[in-house]
Amino acid sequence: MNGTADDLYSPTSLRDYALIADGERGALIGPRGEVAWLCAPHWDSDAVFSRLIGGAGTYAVTPAGRFVWGGYYEDDSLVWRSRWVVGDRIVECREALAFPGDPGKAVLLRRIMARKGESTVRVVFEPAAGFGADRARRLTKDEHGLWTAQAGSLRFRWSGAQQARHVSGDPAQRLTLEVTVPEGGQHDLVLEIGDRALGEPVDPTEAWRSTERAWADQIPRMDNTLASQDARQSYAVLRGLTSTGGGTVAATTTSLPERAEEGRNYDYRYVWIRDQCFIGQAIAAAGPHPLLDDAVRFVAQRLLDDGPNLSPAYTARGERIPDQRRLDLPGYPGGYDLVGNWVTKQFQLDAFGEALLLFAAAARHGRLDTDGWRAAELAARAIQRRWREPDAGIWELDDRPWTHSRLTCAAGLRAVAGVPAAGAAIRAVDFTSLADEIVADTAKHALHPSGRWQRAPDDDRLDGALLLPPLRGALPADDPRTRQTLDAYVQELTVDHFAYRFRHDSRALDQAEGAFVLCGFVTALAQLQQGRKLDAARWFERNRAACSATGLFSEEYDVKQRQLRGNLPQAFVHSMLIESAARIAEQTDGLTSG
Repeated sequence: MNGTADDLYSPTSLRDYALIADGERGALIGPRGEVAWLCAPHWDSDAVFSRLIGGAGTYAVTPAGRFVWGGYYEDDSLVWRSRWVVGDRIVECREALAFPGDPGKAVLLRRIMARKGESTVRVVFEPAAGFGADRARRLTKDEHGLWTAQAGSLRFRWSGAQQARHVSGDPAQRLTLEVTVPEGGQHDLVLEIGDRALGEPVDPTEAWRSTERAWADQIPRMDNTLASQDARQSYAVLRGLTSTGGGTVAATTTSLPERAEEGRNYDYRYVWIRDQCFIGQAIAAAGPHPLLDDAVRFVAQRLLDDGPNLSPAYTARGERIPDQRRLDLPGYPGGYDLVGNWVTKQFQLDAFGEALLLFAAAARHGRLDTDGWRAAELAARAIQRRWREPDAGIWELDDRPWTHSRLTCAAGLRAVAGVPAAGAAIRAVDFTSLADEIVADTAKHALHPSGRWQRAPDDDRLDGALLLPPLRGALPADDPRTRQTLDAYVQELTVDHFAYRFRHDSRALDQAEGAFVLCGFVTALAQLQQGRKLDAARWFERNRAACSATGLFSEEYDVKQRQLRGNLPQAFVHSMLIESAARIAEQTDGLTSG
């Protein structure tokens, strides 16, 4: 290959990346077969392959010769097939992280397959821990042809590469390998990464079999949803992002800018309580599938541990998120490098309301245990104690008495109050009375003169978040404030069935930020609640098309450039697709599509 690894594997558009994940960590695979991003052993660990944000570390399987890239996920899984047409030949690389993942050890499976004609691929392997700061040491081959190395605190073992060679004169520990596969043949590569002794080498045949079985067991049919194939794939994405402890990280990546050169870069490799509740409620709408239990377990434990001092977000292991820090890296083009998150310094009132909504959804399916009810009582008491306090709100801005936060708490209180046999543990709180008080006080201070809700008492603008509380039961669907807020929002903050959060300034909506895909699906649900089924379907279809070539959603979508913006993939968008797909199908005579 001509050029340096830095040139060949520089970042590409986000729409070109595929995700593979095992619940404990995830990797992004680029169109040249490069692992552009992988943190190990945990979601929030330092990256070992970080070219996505300008770091070092390379592991690529790339066809020899000119090629056209494509690919697809195997049904109901995160097993990805990179597919290249090379002249009159076709070669694929089957990619997966062995599933379900071991919390202390990542196993990256790659199977090169010649689909048409004999095919040759070129492999580059150069691990570098610490976002590229710690290059591999002692990259050596044993008598069995297994390569081993150490970088930082991590150990590596690479098999299937007996013929690999060190790059001559390269001070880095970089190996290259050329593999030729006859038509119909295959060649396995297995990379193991861990922070402990790696044990016996992984057998690729058995690892593939167990991974296939595990995915087949994990993904429900979702036949009761609109666009059931997309709903199943979104479920697979969420399952891949969900750790052993039940926490679902918001995204696999850090520092991918929401808008070029505007400083909106964040580390999303953590579990937001709000997002976790969105996921659980979405799964409850489609059926009581296991991800609902995971969400309840994670959120309940955080409430039992922290009560009214609940943090907005945690690591996937339930630990405190480290403070933000910069890395000495170029960052993704248009952004800058950043790890950690300052969200732990915030108070987000709506998280308590969302927790109650989650618990109520689980209880309606008979899936809330004693610990869940105890956590619900703690959430309700926290609302009772803190609902008048300013908070950072859903968009994590400055502290204000945000309308969305307060109404979401009212919705959560009403939802739990409406669950039969709520249990003696929570009778001390008069949920309905407190919900009425919150709504009345909010209406007194944050109702716009036109009759719609406004963002806060001192901010009369509209906000996509204001559509959520009525959907969750804070107010009836036929309440004039509900209808007027929806109609005003659609008129002022949407364009061609794409939705924006709020108006930042006098610029056109798409000049300030990308369309917010979550808000697009929420608008579909709000239209459905008003009985506008055709409008709901239009909103759903428009926004489910705002995905990458690999079927992944990011937080924002640049409508003019048809580009994804922000960290990838965004869990709450995939969850809202599932909820929209379930609720629209339920109210449209069971209409489903594949």
